[in-house]
Amino acid sequence: MSDLRVAALSAAEAAEANDRFAKSEPQEVLKWGLERYGSRIALSSAFGAEDVALVDMLWRLDRKSRVFTLDTLRLPTETYQLMDLIKARYGTNLETYYPNLDTVAAMVKENGFNLFYRAVDFRKLCCGVRKVEPVERALKTVDAWITGLRRDQATTRANVGKVELDEAHPGLVKLNPLADWSSDQVWEYVRAYDIPYNELHDKNYPSIGCGPCTRAVLAGEDPRAGRWWWESDPNAKECGLHVSDPLKDVHITIGGIGKS
Repeated sequence: MSDLRVAALSAAEAAEANDRFAKSEPQEVLKWGLERYGSRIALSSAFGAEDVALVDMLWRLDRKSRVFTLDTLRLPTETYQLMDLIKARYGTNLETYYPNLDTVAAMVKENGFNLFYRAVDFRKLCCGVRKVEPVERALKTVDAWITGLRRDQATTRANVGKVELDEAHPGLVKLNPLADWSSDQVWEYVRAYDIPYNELHDKNYPSIGCGPCTRAVLAGEDPRAGRWWWESDPNAKECGLHVSDPLKDVHITIGGIGKS
């Protein structure tokens, strides 16, 4: 991992790159990112189907490519099993970030283990502690990061670009190589290369997060209906990693996290 920063893209350069790769295959976007940023770019993986496809693509381009993940300490057993399978298959040096345990302990002491079921503010607080703060640490080691975001995953992701300036993390570039892919395309790739994937996908879990916050979806439901299913606003179903101010509506302060 290099400490040497790579010059940031201007808004015009990012727009030009996004236009250039608008019709490109994901591998072309990844190759460009690896050539430009080297060890200063990494894939953020939560080990969904999109992420394991990208792990495979990166491995085929550069077997030393970086992958980091967030262990919220509430992940399903199946996700941990998949992490081990991916590490064994690809020899990936998985960079794992954990939440600050003192902050988790303070949050749980004051609000309970399953605080997220009680109110949206509590859920955003938990996501902030367990996911947003650790990813902020991870992103201090990169100048660009890769995600598995797709435009048809949610209304909040409909305008995702393949190359874009990261509004949530000024100074960083975000690559979303699968932005224009469908779920079917992702699964075609996974099956074509026999890539290990989360067993929960076979049990009607199209989107997988923390264990307590994810359920299987019913026939005809939106693929993200199983995430924070007790919340009624589909436009609010983001953990905070891809929004500019994830805690802007949180009015509960704990351990220095949140806003009152």
